[in-house]
Formats: sequence, C-alpha cells, structure tokens
Amino acid sequence: MTKLEERKNKVVEDFSLYDEWLDRYEYLIELGKALEPFPEEKKTEDRLIKGCQSRVWLDADVRDGRLWFTADSDAIITKGIISLLISVYSGLTPEEIAGDDFAFIGEIGLRENLSPTRANGLVSMIETIKEISAEAVSRKLGSRLRSK
Repeated sequence: MTKLEERKNKVVEDFSLYDEWLDRYEYLIELGKALEPFPEEKKTEDRLIKGCQSRVWLDADVRDGRLWFTADSDAIITKGIISLLISVYSGLTPEEIAGDDFAFIGEIGLRENLSPTRANGLVSMIETIKEISAEAVSRKLGSRLRSK
C-alpha cells in the first residue's frame, strides 16, 4: 500500500468513528485548529483559491521532488477542510497527486454534507491542488526534455 493510500484510508477510518455529521464537523474544526501557522506575508492574492466563499490561501513548495503545502482560511470549517486535504497530499510527488482521483472525499460523504457554497469551495480546493501538481509535473518533464 502506498503512502497516499494509507493516508486516504486513515481519513476514511477517522471519519467512520463519528456517526453524526455534527461530530464530523467538530473533527474538521479540530483539524483546522491544528494547522501550522501560515505567515501573514504569504496571504497574497496569488495564493487565494478562487471559487471559495471564504478566503483560503494555499502555498506549495517543491523540495526533493515532492510537493509541500501550507494553507490557511478565515473560516474555521473551511480551514479544517483545507487542513484535511493538505494532510493527505503534502509531501507526495507531483505525479502521485496529479494521478489521484480524490475519491476518498466521496467515501467520507464530505461534499454531500456541506452547504452548496462550501461544497463549491471544496471543489475549488481540489482543483487548485490538482493544478499545482500538474504544473509541477510539466516543469519536471520540461527540465528533463531540455537536459537531453
């Protein structure tokens, strides 16, 4: 089992511990509170995820061939959602992230249990993570092609 599969299975397992969505929201809030502090100077327009009702900032760095994400939001549940996503995908290769289907989100029923605006924001967060990973894959392929 890959690291990505292990992380996604852990999320599904963690969410299955709660019978009620109110408890799952509390869990998301706790995840948001545990998120590493995001530097104020990184809260810039270019890091804002478009399509979210709340303000969500996402930053990514490539180190040792892996993508490392940091994030923040001005809304507590949204902060928990982005925290959940980066806990699964941060530290993986761009190829692993770009090739993933994010199906665990459906398995835990997250999208269906969010308000329509938060559900749209979740989709925007996923799309942004996919775009960042696809860009990193393209840059890596481009550098390989140039070096031949």
